Amino acid sequence: MKNDTTTPRTSVPSAIALSDTTLDELARTLAGAATIVGIGESTRFARETFEARDQLFRRLVRDHGFRALAVQDSAGAAAGLDRYVREGGGSAESALDGAWRPWRTAEMAAALEWIRTFNEEHPDDPVRIFGVKPAQAQDADYDAVLDHVRESAPKQLAEVASHLDTIRTAHRVDEHVQRAQGSHPGRPFAEHAREALALIRSLPGAGRHDEGVVARMRLIVDFHERSVAGRGHFAGDDAVWAGVVGDYQRRTGLRVVYWDGIGHTSATELSLGMAPERGPQQTVGSVLRERYGAQYVSVAIGFHHGDLGVVVPPEPAGDLIDARLGEVDLPAHWLDLRDDEIRRRWDGPAKARVISGVYDPARDATEHMAVASLADAFDVLVHIRQVSPVRWLP
Repeated sequence: MKNDTTTPRTSVPSAIALSDTTLDELARTLAGAATIVGIGESTRFARETFEARDQLFRRLVRDHGFRALAVQDSAGAAAGLDRYVREGGGSAESALDGAWRPWRTAEMAAALEWIRTFNEEHPDDPVRIFGVKPAQAQDADYDAVLDHVRESAPKQLAEVASHLDTIRTAHRVDEHVQRAQGSHPGRPFAEHAREALALIRSLPGAGRHDEGVVARMRLIVDFHERSVAGRGHFAGDDAVWAGVVGDYQRRTGLRVVYWDGIGHTSATELSLGMAPERGPQQTVGSVLRERYGAQYVSVAIGFHHGDLGVVVPPEPAGDLIDARLGEVDLPAHWLDLRDDEIRRRWDGPAKARVISGVYDPARDATEHMAVASLADAFDVLVHIRQVSPVRWLP
C-alpha cells in the first residue's frame, strides 16, 4: 500500500468506516479497464458517504492514473474549482462560494485541498475538474443587470430588484427545496425572471449597447426555467450531461471520476418512487454505459441509519436494498456485483432509498429509486451502517 503524501490544509477528522486496506482493494477493483467511474451517493447530507467517495477518488488518482473529476454543477462554477486546484489563490472555501449548495461543505473543501496539493506535487500531470451542466447564470449576472438599471433607469431599479433579489436565492437553496421547506415566497421564479427580462427590454433608450445585459438576463431566465421547479419534475438533462462527460473524456483522453447522486450514476434507467407515473428515466450512467460498455463502472454508496442534520430518517423499510445490506453487522462493507456468485445472490429488481433536499420522513415509502436489475445498475455497492451530518460552510 502506498502512503498518501498529500495532506489537506483544512483539518477535517476522518469519519471513514472502511480501512485503508479495504479502500485500496476497492479502488483497485474499480480501476481495472475503466475509463469513467461514476461514484454516487444515496444522500448528499452524510459525512461518511462523502468521505468514502472522496477516499476512493484519491486512490484512483494517486494509484491508478485518473486525472479528471466531473461534478454536477455548471461549467462556470466548476471552472472556478478547477482554477483553484490548478493555480491556487484564495482558499478552497472561497472557491466554493459560487458552487451548488451541496458542494459547499468542509468535506468538499478538504477534497479540493487534497487535489490542489496533489497538483502542486505533479505540475506536469494535474487533476482537472469540470462541470456536467452548461454555463448558467451566476451572482455576477444579477449584479450586472442591477448595475445597468441603476445607471440607466434608476426609477425602475426597485421594480427590477424586487424580481431579481427574490429569485437569486435559488442559487443558494434550490427553488423546489424552498417549496418543500415552506420558505418559498409564492410566485414561480421563472415568472419573476421573465418579467424582469421584459422590464429590461422596455427601459428608455434600450438599444444595441444593452445587448450584453439582455444576454445576461436571458441566462437568468434560462436558469429558472430549466430548474426542477421550472420544469415541474426531477427528470433532468442526463443525456446532455453524459455528452459533456463523454466529450471531455474523448477530447482529453483522461480517465474520469464522476461524482453525483445514485439517481444519476446508475448504469441503467430507473423509476422514481415519488413519480412512478413517469416510468423508467434515462440517467447519465445509463448513457455512458451504452457508449462505453464495461469501461463505465458504477458505484453506489448508501447507508442504513443516522442523523443527517437536516433530518433523521427512519430505518429503511424491509423492501429496500439498504435494509438487506444493513443485515451485515459491520460499520461498513462492500459487494462487487460483477462477481458471478455475488450477482446470483443479489441481482434482480431492487429499490434503494434516496434522501434529497426535499426528503420528508412522512413520505419515506416513496423516497426511493427502482431498477429492474441491481447488478446492471451498479457494479459495486458500498454500505455504511451509521452516518452523521456533513459540515456546511458558512
